[in-house]
Amino acid sequence: MTEPHPFAQYVRILGRGRIGSRSLTQAEAEASMGMILRGEALPEQIGAFMMLLRVKEETAAEIAGFATAVRRSFGQTYSPESMGLEPVDLDWSSYAGKRRQLPWFLLAVMALTQSGIRIFMHGTEGHTPGRLYTREILEGLGFPIALDLPDAAAQIRARNFAFLPLQNLSPRLHDLIQLRSILGLRSPVHTVSRMLNPMKAPCSLHGIFHPSFMATHQEAARILGDPHLGVFRGEGGEIECRPNKPFDVRTVHDGALATEEWPALLSESKQQVDAEMEPSRLMSVWRGDIQDDYADAAIIGTLAVALKVMGKADAIERALGAARDLWGNRDKSRLGA
Repeated sequence: MTEPHPFAQYVRILGRGRIGSRSLTQAEAEASMGMILRGEALPEQIGAFMMLLRVKEETAAEIAGFATAVRRSFGQTYSPESMGLEPVDLDWSSYAGKRRQLPWFLLAVMALTQSGIRIFMHGTEGHTPGRLYTREILEGLGFPIALDLPDAAAQIRARNFAFLPLQNLSPRLHDLIQLRSILGLRSPVHTVSRMLNPMKAPCSLHGIFHPSFMATHQEAARILGDPHLGVFRGEGGEIECRPNKPFDVRTVHDGALATEEWPALLSESKQQVDAEMEPSRLMSVWRGDIQDDYADAAIIGTLAVALKVMGKADAIERALGAARDLWGNRDKSRLGA
């Protein structure tokens, strides 16, 4: 009799039917993801595993276990300090891509870096057709793409910012995200990737598309012991305020969970879809060559959320005021720090 494959136990837990199946414990999730990352699971098993998770929807404990396994894969000896870098202030994930609006959040990021905030950004591209992804925009703006964590650390030291593609950060996780075009559905990897925080920043921001996942991100961050987190439904699923709609931000601050209700900054009738999606308009807005009320509001709202989650303002109105000042006082002659 053929012995069951070691990974089969995790597929069995999820797939025993409506009565017999259950969610993975945090320890089981960590162990199963560890096997996947080490190449110890077969492709058929990975496909079944991911889709069973997709059907039932991942729990916060599962996401925390998966994220722990990936974080461990980065190596135990890594720390920003060991590379001569002051701790990174803000972890910024970018995995969705944009199709209705340009990535105005990148201008918010550059305004933050000008103010001295050190930002590490990670993300991926190509998993969903018809979207503009962060990497291609950054390359078009002349920003170098980091090769690995030490290179990202050097770039942050030089300009308070670095973007590291998931393909360079965790090739195996990148391959799993690319399964979307084969399986036809997103998998829990899209959530896990946002939770990575490889440079151990004290504060993380997450943008999601489906509001039901906000609680999962929030609780998973609490389980992981991440000090400060803000997650909200961003434009297209990125960390970008939709200024013509009120929105909630779920937060974690030293283990305490809360929900903040943020106001709309524009009327509902303001532009929601950019038919042209011309990336050169990013620089035109940054330099002040053109006036775009939607872009300004999206940037200011995004800045305000970041400042509030980081503890730079103690109330929403103060955060919005600080964001308006930060955006209005940017150095328009150069992009970023």
